[in-house]
Amino acid sequence: MAVGAERAGSDRFVTTQEEKLTVVLPADAAGLRLDQALARLLPQHSRASLQLWIRAERVQVEGRMPRASAKVRGGERVEIVIPHTPAGDWAAEAIPLDIVYEDDDLLVINKPAGLVMHPGAGNPEGTMLNALLHHAPTLNKLARAGIVHRLDKETSGLLVVAKTEPARLDLIEQLKARTLKREYLALVQGLLVAGGTVDAPIGRHSQVRTRMAVNEGGRPAVSHYRIEKKYRAHTLLRVKLESGRTHQIRVHMAHLKHPLVGDPVYGGRLHLPKGASAALIAALQGFKRQALHAARLGLVHPVTGKNVEWETPMPDDMRALLKVLEKDAKG
Repeated sequence: MAVGAERAGSDRFVTTQEEKLTVVLPADAAGLRLDQALARLLPQHSRASLQLWIRAERVQVEGRMPRASAKVRGGERVEIVIPHTPAGDWAAEAIPLDIVYEDDDLLVINKPAGLVMHPGAGNPEGTMLNALLHHAPTLNKLARAGIVHRLDKETSGLLVVAKTEPARLDLIEQLKARTLKREYLALVQGLLVAGGTVDAPIGRHSQVRTRMAVNEGGRPAVSHYRIEKKYRAHTLLRVKLESGRTHQIRVHMAHLKHPLVGDPVYGGRLHLPKGASAALIAALQGFKRQALHAARLGLVHPVTGKNVEWETPMPDDMRALLKVLEKDAKG
């Protein structure tokens, strides 16, 4: 076991342990790509991770460092230096978690609005990560305590957390392969005629670096949406993501000129229907977060290989707002 140090995102040094693994490729691997042969031999590691390690020159075949696409003949001795970065020195905190599902490999959590995912500038504690470390202390062995995808602070709903390193790598690969399905309920301003797809790249705003925006230099982002319910001047949408860019739904809906109700960054001016009642005006003005809820989550279980899915209802504040909109529509 070799021990070294590397520069972390928090601008400090953290200890990084490296495990050296030696294997011999079986004869029936002849003709396969190196990454394919290793993925077949080492199912506990994702092919994406193996490719990353090969590119980083952490994989030697008979003393050479070939490409992932190099064909193998079988019988070669392969040495792999496997990095392992602990989550960090964050504290465990007794923050309640709404656990929807748990087994030895996964945690599925219904996150409340207002909870930050992990410590950072302005949020050194009191986060989802701190809560996870209290619930399952062994998560301190995993990068980001097993968190593989995130929800914005003021977005509620389902997210999955890995409890083992093989599960974490598998879920990361599912995110890349788009087999991890996420479906959201979003209340937007204005009336949409029909569902559709937004295929528009997202990157940092050219002038306000804390915001995201649709721009040609951004990363590919695709959101599919369909109408769930129409009100007089608002529409409830069901949105499915193909990608997972920062603020994706919020940015894409604003790009369509139908920003999310309550969005403090992309929402723009409050949209009121003609003749809105005092109750509706108060409800809309009082909703101070983006009306976005991760309602459904589906994935392939990293160990069983079965398709699994969970669903959770909207939180009380969104349901209360929809009741007022419904009453206004009927009135």
